Amino acid sequence: MGLNQETKTLLVGTIGTTPIRATLTAKFQHTPAFVFFVVANGLASVHNLVMLGVAVFGRKLDCKGLRLVIITILDMVIVAVVAAGASSAAFMAELGKNGNSHAKWNKICDKFESFCHQGGGALIPSFIALLLLFLISAISIITLHNQKLTSPHATTP
Repeated sequence: MGLNQETKTLLVGTIGTTPIRATLTAKFQHTPAFVFFVVANGLASVHNLVMLGVAVFGRKLDCKGLRLVIITILDMVIVAVVAAGASSAAFMAELGKNGNSHAKWNKICDKFESFCHQGGGALIPSFIALLLLFLISAISIITLHNQKLTSPHATTP
């Protein structure tokens, strides 16, 4: 999505028999939802790289067992951010494909087909990644729960 753009020359009107054309460019930067989508997925990528580093060097950084709690909270925040970014981009993609007759917004995917196909192609892996992030978050919660159960300081009811 971050490299998605398409330029087209379109007929916008005629004066007499002379056609008037305009060159229009569709870029992901023109839509705040697509910008948020790119930022959210970039943030998730950086988060996952940091978590790989924490997994390798994390034992040295653990402070009274807070490492797993912090990882779990950050995982859940990233799931929420990516879900919001993917959902907002999916909404804008649907609006671009079908328009909104009530608001008199025309569809643009009939004019910028490549732009729409590339945007839709970016949405599919993002939703797959969202599912994987959700699974990672669930694994973090289960690990944290199991650690609390086996902790020597855990209280029994």
